[in-house]
Amino acid sequence: MYNILSNPQKRKWVIVITMLIAIICNYMDRQLLSILKPEILDHFEIGDLEYAWIVNIFLVCYAIMYPLSGILVDRFGPKIVMLGGIIIWSLACIGGGYSPNVWMFSICRGILGLAEPTIFAGQLVAVTLWFEKHQRATANSLCCIGGSMGAVIAPIVIAWLMHIVYYWQHVFVISGFVGLVIALLWQIIYKTPSNDILSRTVYSDEQHNKEEVDTASDGHTVFTKKQLFGKRTLWGGLLIRLLSDPVWYFCCFWLPGFLRSMGEKEGLGMQETLDMIQWIGGIPFLVGAIGGICTSIWSDHLIAKGRFTPLKARKMMMMGIVVIAPLCMVIPFISASETIAFFWKITWVTAIFSLVAIMCLSWLYTLPVVLAETFPIRNVATVMGICCGAGALGSMVFNQFVGSIPESGWNILFVVMGTLHLFSAIVLWKMVRKEF
Repeated sequence: MYNILSNPQKRKWVIVITMLIAIICNYMDRQLLSILKPEILDHFEIGDLEYAWIVNIFLVCYAIMYPLSGILVDRFGPKIVMLGGIIIWSLACIGGGYSPNVWMFSICRGILGLAEPTIFAGQLVAVTLWFEKHQRATANSLCCIGGSMGAVIAPIVIAWLMHIVYYWQHVFVISGFVGLVIALLWQIIYKTPSNDILSRTVYSDEQHNKEEVDTASDGHTVFTKKQLFGKRTLWGGLLIRLLSDPVWYFCCFWLPGFLRSMGEKEGLGMQETLDMIQWIGGIPFLVGAIGGICTSIWSDHLIAKGRFTPLKARKMMMMGIVVIAPLCMVIPFISASETIAFFWKITWVTAIFSLVAIMCLSWLYTLPVVLAETFPIRNVATVMGICCGAGALGSMVFNQFVGSIPESGWNILFVVMGTLHLFSAIVLWKMVRKEF
């Protein structure tokens, strides 16, 4: 291991793997709520509306902390901020398992929301510091794929743990202790890259992009906070996340429950629906992860071949993939059909959500790289935090909308989901440009 870590070209990939594992744990902790929703609601004697409020407590804290975590990463670097975030969200997960009532449980979910954004702001900066442009989308997508892998692994692992420990509270505690182990690994593995690596990654990018901006003491470009909010691309990124993130958050927080409700309507019991989710609940996230990383590699390939500028290559891929979005509108008709056998209902709904996941993750993997290439490195985490905070805010509003309408009225919900990425594509094309 020492020989690998002493070689910068090998160490950077070990760092990526470590961030991948941390993000898997991040999404595992997040998915606990949605997968164990029936057991948690029954334990606390609450319904869907209260569940939506618990999710929104997480999302409010998530939205608030995302910009702050970006500022913290720009100020203190990714190592210390991500370390603190992993430790805090792991302790919050353990606390959720020991919560005596729904109020304490909700507070723990809020703390989880405050801690989890740190890894995404820090991960983007770490990738930008360690990797050159023609590798960044691939490296970033390899980190971000952890979210999908966590969502894929979660149903299998959580259902397995429920068979062993039986109580949902114990699953929360075990997941939290795993996070503490990952925090120790991060402390050992990550270090700030040396100046010769920075000269090939960050500084080589900046020396070709001079405009009228303030400069840091070392001579490299950086915008003030006031200047950032005067940049069209910041507002474009903010609107994109505000509009498009709700589709992905629906998949994370409501899809497992939606699939389980389809089984219940067919007469399956609680344990039978949990077993069903164990094997099919992760399929959309797995397919989405594979598709998302393939689209990222494709955009890197276009750049490496010199066919397009980095920004144009990213935009082309992101805008091309939104043709999938209208498929969302078909889902309620399939799930409500009385002429389609249950097996085929589940198959078609899972297939459509898999395609939707490819679209969502292609955008989620690549937009941070776009921001890293349109803003100076010393502003990237702040910009990322602001944009992702807007995404959490949009998801919070959308989540309350989901929780407040009966499932019989979800036709409108899926129509809205089918259009959000189309509007986001217009914003991407019109507002996102290089800012330095």
